[in-house]
Amino acid sequence: MVSADECESYSSGSSEDDNVSSSVIPSRFTSGFESVEWQKTIENVVKSVVAIRFAQVASFDCDSALVSEATGFVVDAENGIIMTNRHVVGSGPFCGFAVFDNHEEIDVKPIYRDPVHDFGFLQFNPKDIKYMKVSAITLRPDLAKVGCEIRVVGNDAGEKLSILSGFISRLDRNAPDYGFLTYNDFNTEYIQAAASASGGSSGSPVVNMDGFVVALQAGGSSEASTDFFLPLNRGLRALECVQQGKPITRGTIQCQWLLKPFDECRRLGLTSAAEDKMRTKFPNTIGLLLAETVLPEGPSDGLIEEGDCLLEINGEPISKFIRVDEIFDSSVGEEVELLIQRGGIDRIVKVKINDLHAITPDRYVEVAGASFHNLSYQLARLYAIAAKGVYICEAAGSFKLDGSERKGWILDSVDDIPVPDLDTFIEVMKKIPDCKRIPLRYRHIRDLHSINYTIAYINRHWNDTFRLAIRNDETGLWDFTDLGKPLPEVPLQPQIAKFPDMKLENINCASLVKSFVRVSTSVPIKLDGFPKSRKTAYGLVVDAEKGYVVVSRVVVPNDLCDISITIAESVVIPGKVVFLHPLQNYAIVSYDPSLVIAPIQSATLSTVPLKQGTPVIFMGYNHNLRVVATSTRVTDITAVTIPPNAEIPRYRAINVDAITADTTISGQCGSGVLADEDGTVRALWLTYLGETSHEGHDHEYKLGIDITTLQNVIQQLKNGIIPKLRFLDIEVYAIHMVQARIRGVTEEWIRRVEEDNNEQHQLFNVLRVSSGPSAQLLEEGDILLAVNGKVMTRLADLDIMYDKEEVEVMIVRNKQEMIIKVPTVSTEVHETDRVVSWCGTLLQRPHHAVRQQIKKIHSGVYVVGRTQGSPAFQYSIAPTNFITHVNGQETPDLDKFLEVVSSIPDNTYAKLRIVTFDNVPFACSIKTNYHYFPTGELVKNHETGEWEGYSYKDGKKVSE
Repeated sequence: MVSADECESYSSGSSEDDNVSSSVIPSRFTSGFESVEWQKTIENVVKSVVAIRFAQVASFDCDSALVSEATGFVVDAENGIIMTNRHVVGSGPFCGFAVFDNHEEIDVKPIYRDPVHDFGFLQFNPKDIKYMKVSAITLRPDLAKVGCEIRVVGNDAGEKLSILSGFISRLDRNAPDYGFLTYNDFNTEYIQAAASASGGSSGSPVVNMDGFVVALQAGGSSEASTDFFLPLNRGLRALECVQQGKPITRGTIQCQWLLKPFDECRRLGLTSAAEDKMRTKFPNTIGLLLAETVLPEGPSDGLIEEGDCLLEINGEPISKFIRVDEIFDSSVGEEVELLIQRGGIDRIVKVKINDLHAITPDRYVEVAGASFHNLSYQLARLYAIAAKGVYICEAAGSFKLDGSERKGWILDSVDDIPVPDLDTFIEVMKKIPDCKRIPLRYRHIRDLHSINYTIAYINRHWNDTFRLAIRNDETGLWDFTDLGKPLPEVPLQPQIAKFPDMKLENINCASLVKSFVRVSTSVPIKLDGFPKSRKTAYGLVVDAEKGYVVVSRVVVPNDLCDISITIAESVVIPGKVVFLHPLQNYAIVSYDPSLVIAPIQSATLSTVPLKQGTPVIFMGYNHNLRVVATSTRVTDITAVTIPPNAEIPRYRAINVDAITADTTISGQCGSGVLADEDGTVRALWLTYLGETSHEGHDHEYKLGIDITTLQNVIQQLKNGIIPKLRFLDIEVYAIHMVQARIRGVTEEWIRRVEEDNNEQHQLFNVLRVSSGPSAQLLEEGDILLAVNGKVMTRLADLDIMYDKEEVEVMIVRNKQEMIIKVPTVSTEVHETDRVVSWCGTLLQRPHHAVRQQIKKIHSGVYVVGRTQGSPAFQYSIAPTNFITHVNGQETPDLDKFLEVVSSIPDNTYAKLRIVTFDNVPFACSIKTNYHYFPTGELVKNHETGEWEGYSYKDGKKVSE
């Protein structure tokens, strides 16, 4: 396996004290002692070598957004030019800095990245280096010889400096293949050696004993100690063009060649006469260039075929890629004459040289949460397709397409309008109103035969950015141009929907289909640790007149989302979050009944609690969203404890009695009901979100909840009242009488429990107390005997707390009975109503799940997420961190945090004090980058229920 030696992530815990001194050659990278000559050479070279820490801040072309480190070296001290790899500079937006051997740090900007070959240039201001004299290393590609002893001096495996030794073994290796949908060099020879470089060494100079750079470290094999170096012929020519202020012309005929040995060339039709001629002309060559891939609609299409052997260009015999590049680069826009041999027959073809830069994208568009650019030559060459079309470089937001792939998609049409290029796509998107549902036609680059269709919901109210980014090599930034605000949402007109006839054994339950609607949620920002951006399940209509639907909170985690209600699998209308239960895993959403003409029925809800053994009809929707039903019985009704998620706290149901049914199909259904023979609903069947497995999968539980526990909330909604519940902020679990007796519960209380609940003799033990008022009064391990004088033997006995600001709780603690008054907390306190974005961090007040799982809330500034390629990612600010101080100023809440960071200029360092979820404090620095990651916030207006966006410009809050 071959891999690029790129991007080794580093953590804030790494210490620069471990970096190797420039005057010492580490023995672990050399065999024995270096000669005096090598020591002197390396002492001079390391002064020009830099460690590059960088971020590719947006997905672009073959590169995903990432944070990493690599190596570079100064090739022009006067102009501050550093050479490194193309896969370090990247084809998209880049920001980073270089660290010299004396630990001086300097900002760098990209000024060139080659469209094909793995080299590029960064630039710094030499005047900003104060404590050392910067010197350049000379490029000498002509000195790369087989057997030449070399040293790779660079940032290997995260070390700031390492020296790896080796000998050049080959000069004529084809470019290594790093895999699909990633950057690959081609149409060049590579140099091979054994030096065992690894991640972080990308861009290292390969020097000979005289201190000249003979090649550039690029990649290596992960299965052998083999390294691949890029020849510097094109790099030297590009450097000279930069130094002279000339454009770096690059030509192509859109044909990939491979160097094939003579024996293989013969099998593909090379004649003996041609072989004799070429061997005589090039006695040291092992083979010739054969056409490997010819791009459709390119200059070579129809003229060159795969397997053709290249003999001459413009009458000059050719055996090396280097000479091909030289001719093409100097002939852009002109015709060249190629002599090829196909099946033993010589053919002369005239091919026009294209501008390689013209088919290398240097701009992209952001809209509806996704990013797009014209398909690149790099990707087109990998899959032998024409270098045209709209490529989705970040398939997210409204364009998060079907399947798990996030890259590799080519967009063919939008709203049934073909989009052959980026300019057409921009014009089409300008005419699409917000909230419109449109068809998309698209293909994956690895399977172009399969045409895919989907319906996209255009979201430009949460993701309101619609801008064009164009690369600017003068500033090193990508300049943004606003492409306009979305057209207003088009008012919906009533539509007719007809429910299909269900062939179920029980006709009354079959009619329940008219009480189910499909609820889909699109989450633009993953608040509260919620892992999914999209979720779908069925909900039960409990009030068809007002459009109220009950659904699992796995589907509706919060109200910063878009809700879609699908009726009879025919009509889609918008929904709205009405109520979120803080504990019992259900939400209530609403839709406008006037927008659909359909025989939707309010489900008939039972007022009698279920009991174990009760016969019921199970009716649910399986993973294919198909209705299944069967007769069964309630097997158990018991208090369950859904495990908390240890990685990132998130909402989970607590203090609920869960119902299980005696049927295997219940485990296949994420939503449904348990009903009587007459169709009366006795329980909801819901999905409960649990912990994350070691493999990264979210565990989901399928359980029932008695419909009577929802009756109070549903009735208030029917009466036009939005419930505002209060609750004891504790989690409990059931214990049997034997445990209660041993832990100090008296015989009198044992008898009272047995008399109160004949079916289950149990009490409840406090498992967790959330940080807050309850934590000052209740403790883990307390046994609850009674709440407001009522013996507590069922979790339903806690429901008395919902409308009380304080409850009287009788407990047993350390075998002592006591009565304490415990304040309840408001649901509104624990629902997130504000989120702040700063330098790629997503910040909010610690939500309820955090308060459940941690004893001390260190700050009101809690990191719930971060953006790939952002400063937050680069400087290791992780989800579940608390930011307690910024530049020495305490930040107890989001208001104070915004006040402090608003005064921090762009591209400057800020010092943060952070406390981890495990109560470990540490300090770190972060460099602001407002160009790509501006400060902003979303705030819920409690009067209107709407979320309002704000941005910060020049430290001032601006309404969007």
